[in-house]
Parts: sequence; C-alpha cells; structure tokens
Amino acid sequence: MNKQKVIYGTVVILAVSLIAALVVALVLLSIGASPLETYKTILLGPLSDLFGMTEVLVRAVPLLLVGLGIAISFRSGIINIGAEGQIQMGVLASTAVALALPGLPKLYLLPMALMAGALAGAIWGGIAGWLRARLQVNEILSTVMLNYIAGQIYTFLLRGPMLDPAEREMGSGTPQSMRLPDHVILDYIVPGTRLHTGLILALVMALLVWILLWKTTLGYRMRAAGAGAKAARYAGIPVERYLIVAMLFAGGFAGLAGAVEVTGVHHRAIEGISSGYGFAGIVVALFGMLHPAGIIPSAAFFGVLLIGADMTQRSAGVPANMVLVLQGVIILSIVSAQSFLRNPYAQERLLRWFQNLLPTALRTKKGGQ
Repeated sequence: MNKQKVIYGTVVILAVSLIAALVVALVLLSIGASPLETYKTILLGPLSDLFGMTEVLVRAVPLLLVGLGIAISFRSGIINIGAEGQIQMGVLASTAVALALPGLPKLYLLPMALMAGALAGAIWGGIAGWLRARLQVNEILSTVMLNYIAGQIYTFLLRGPMLDPAEREMGSGTPQSMRLPDHVILDYIVPGTRLHTGLILALVMALLVWILLWKTTLGYRMRAAGAGAKAARYAGIPVERYLIVAMLFAGGFAGLAGAVEVTGVHHRAIEGISSGYGFAGIVVALFGMLHPAGIIPSAAFFGVLLIGADMTQRSAGVPANMVLVLQGVIILSIVSAQSFLRNPYAQERLLRWFQNLLPTALRTKKGGQ
C-alpha cells in the first residue's frame, strides 16, 4: 500500500508539473520567446560563472534566515506572515545603531548592529505573538497589518529623520540613509564579488535552530504545542507562552536577515531593501519541510530562481511581468507537491480513485473486444 501511494503520488506530481510547464511554454510562445531558452536561462544561467553562483548565495542568505524563523513559528503552531515588516524593522534598528556609534571598533559595533536588528524584529514579531496568545487575535491578520505599519514607519524615517543629509542638500531627496561606517560592513568571502560572511552566520544559525528544536526541552515543548495544543495543555505545557516565544524567534531571525542585508549588501538603508524575502521565506521554509537541513538547499534553489529570473529579462527577452508568472507557477507547483506529500488523506483519496479507475478501464477494454 505504501509503495502504491508513493508511485501514484509521484505520477500525479510529475503530471501537474508537466502540465504547468506546458502552460507556461504556450504563454512564452505567444509572446515570441523560446520556452527552452527561458527555462535554461532560469535554471542554468546563474550557475554558469563564479559571479552568478556567488550572487545566488547572496540571495540565499536572507531567505535562509527568514526560512529558519518561519520554521520555528510554524512548528510551534503559529503562522508568521509578517517577516517582511520584521526585516524592515531590523534594517532600521541596525542602521540606527551603526550610525549613532561610529566611533566604536568593529569588534563591538558590528555585533551590536546585528543584535539590534534581531531584537527589533523579535519585538515586532512578539507583538503578533502576544495578541494571539492573550487576546486570541488571528496571527495572519495581525502580522499582515503589522507589515503595513512597519512599511509606513520605514518610509517615514527614510524620508525624514534618517534621510541622508547629502540627499537633502542636493535636493534629490532619494529616500536612503547615510552610508554605514566601513568598519560595520561584513567582510567579503570571495574577492570581487558581493558574497559576504553573512552566509557563514546563516549556516551557523541553521545549526543552532536544529539544536534548539530537536535537542532542547524548549524546542520539544514548542513542537509539542504546535503538534497538538490541547494535548500539550493536558501535559502541562503553557501553550500561549510558547506561541509568544516562537514569534520572538521568528521575528528575531527576520530582523537579523534585515541587519545582514544592510551590513553585507547595501551598506545603507534604502527603499525596497526587503525585496520580498519575507514572503519568499515562507515558501523556502515549506519547501524545506520546516527543517534546517531542508531549508538550506531550498534557500539556494530559490536564490537560483531569483537570479535566473533577472537574467531572463535581459538575455531571453521575457517581460518582467512574465518572469513573475514563471516564478509563481514554479512556486505553486512546489508547494502543491509538498502539500500533497504531507497529506495522507489526499494520498488515500488519490489511491482509491486510481483503484476504481483501473478496473473500469479494463472492463471497458474487455467489453470492446
């Protein structure tokens, strides 16, 4: 029975993926683009040279950090849709600390900037956790609304109190902060590229999350609360407390992603710095089965998709909107496949449908003979 489920499930997933690929291919043909060249550019283009591969890893760093936080919250029974706002709060806090204390040596200032970003994200995520635990406010609504609030705060500060004085003097008014001091910028791993030591930090964080969730009492209780709140309460686990703790962790990782992005890539707070990482991180976590060992390659794969999409616009002549469609189809196929594989009820129904369909086809064939 289990082997049959795997076979039928694999067949359906491949069929859905094939249908999705064919639909996208037809759309690409309708706009005069080559489907084969488009897919080749997206999946292989970023890996064709050293610069492309390092850019993939640069994109993977924030996705990995956000995905780790999402995994903690999801496994604890609370859904975090607010990573986008938590990233922005992390960027603001990290930038503020770096600009306020430029005289400190790197040994102190860089860790302080990173911790400030993580703390700001944790506080922002903790608000939603507290609302859910104490007031039973749906966390999906609260985190989405907090995204809007964070976005407005971010825009206000970059266009006002944190605006670069040089922009004000020149009259251009580009919404961005002053450039961070050189000694608060993350070191580069590969000379001539943007790959920074934030990658090492993210991998260390992945190991720590694995230890937290599977090797500590705290992690066990959070996972128990997420697996079954009623059973956890019966066992004496304060579920509400761990919902708040989970959101503190989730927000902290998103805030850290923002801090790493500003200190490692952009070196100043700018508009659009989150680049949708907060939402993409959810898919990365789900694709990685909410486990650090799966989230690491998942983040790298989505890094390939992001860089490949950018390359497609330039080399394959595919419009930007069409690239978003391609990304959406790929993501939907991945998430659908993962959801199916994790849903025994859906697999059981599919198995019964195949079992009922096969005898009918055989009877029809025999009757025709």
